[in-house]
Amino acid sequence: MPRECDNCRVDSATRTRAGLPGIAVFAPSTLATVTIEDGGAQPEIHFHAGGQGVWVAHMAAELGAEVSLSTVLGGESGRLLSGLLEAEHVTVHAVHGSTANGVYVHDRRRGKRVVVAQTAAPRLQRHELDELYGIALTEGLRRGVACLTGPQRPGVLEPSVYARLSADLRRNGATVVADLTGPPLEAALEGGIDVLKLSEAELVAGEWADGTGVAAIVNGLRRLERAGAHVVIASRGPRPAIAVVGGRLLELRGPRFTAAETGGTGDAMVGAIAVSLARGQEVEEALRLGAAAGAINATRHGLGTGCRGQVESLARGVTLRPFAAPLPAANQQAGTAGA
Repeated sequence: MPRECDNCRVDSATRTRAGLPGIAVFAPSTLATVTIEDGGAQPEIHFHAGGQGVWVAHMAAELGAEVSLSTVLGGESGRLLSGLLEAEHVTVHAVHGSTANGVYVHDRRRGKRVVVAQTAAPRLQRHELDELYGIALTEGLRRGVACLTGPQRPGVLEPSVYARLSADLRRNGATVVADLTGPPLEAALEGGIDVLKLSEAELVAGEWADGTGVAAIVNGLRRLERAGAHVVIASRGPRPAIAVVGGRLLELRGPRFTAAETGGTGDAMVGAIAVSLARGQEVEEALRLGAAAGAINATRHGLGTGCRGQVESLARGVTLRPFAAPLPAANQQAGTAGA
């Protein structure tokens, strides 16, 4: 069943009558995470399932969706993850992996994350990948909305998998929501993406934008739209996010909070956007819910977390308005001269 916080319970009879939105998450790299916190007299040590796919699934479950997670689990860390994932309130479809899952240990006793130790996610073997692909495809088609998340590192799987998966899902009626960068993003664009979320830093790192100025970010969003993403949203930290929707340029404005942790906000946004689309809501409503989920997540220390009631309440205060990007300096000068 979906996760519910104690202060934001949803009546089960109402939920059953209304039907639950279905989300399928493709997660090639699931990680075992160990975080050391300041507990006063002695440290607190927390164990969780992690990785981009898990954090997306976590938020979607928080918001009341029936979530399936397609992943690979192997070795000692995979056995640990099997138990940890039971607490995530998602349906796990796990392929047996021949190699242990990646692990990280972070020390956050002084307020910031310090990496103590980490191991890399393994490269998926052919039979593992074939089985994972089949599960992700059938679950995506069964649920209707599929979230594609990326590998922990290059080399986990061939990027072409994303081209095939996005194309197969969309041509058979599923909606594809993606949070990808680098070669996996370039491949997924070949198959087509319904909603793509990136940060402005990822736009620059992927060379879609040549800087973090507004004109450069807008140009990067337009390039991604032409490349195969129908809706593209760029988060910009504390500044309003910018999105291209049906050719229209929009700005998302909502409350601003002091961040306790910036990690995981993008994953929270993606999970919330997918849930809204699965509910049958328009993409503008999906973007509002996504912006609210990202803002709430930033106030928390957990990744991909947030109370459903708080997120939905905050979403009502998020506004979308047409956004006019400034012209590059050279064009502004030329326009002034010709006026």
